[in-house]
Amino acid sequence: MSGARWVLAAVTVGTLGWSAACAEASHAPDHPKRHKVVYHLNEGGVDRAKAVLVNIENHVHVVGWNSIEALELVVHGPALRTFLARDIDPDVRGKLETLMAGGLKLGACQITMARQKIDFKDLIQGVTAVPSGVVRVMELQEAGYAYVKP
Repeated sequence: MSGARWVLAAVTVGTLGWSAACAEASHAPDHPKRHKVVYHLNEGGVDRAKAVLVNIENHVHVVGWNSIEALELVVHGPALRTFLARDIDPDVRGKLETLMAGGLKLGACQITMARQKIDFKDLIQGVTAVPSGVVRVMELQEAGYAYVKP
């Protein structure tokens, strides 16, 4: 086989493989797949929190809750202040409450709480305290979660 034909054959095979992977990832009923996903947020600000929550909403919209085995948002660093119940942006609260009602778990870093002098009771209801945000992300990755840092 000539070099040009070999390249064409390789590209064709690669494209077919990629197409098959995309078809499977489309979550069609004939390709059911259950996902475990961790989203990571450490950047502060309402706009950043909204952007991450919109990413999660889009994720759920595309794959559907039925295709999600576990979904967690781990928050630490400057981002944690965005989730204080008394100051939370109404849009952030609404998006978060809707996602949590569907199954999203929100993990808040205890190290960040201690350093920023945030009491756990001051965070939005439904938050789970985790000893360390980065360690939680690592543990979830080791447990087979896909890592997303939008």
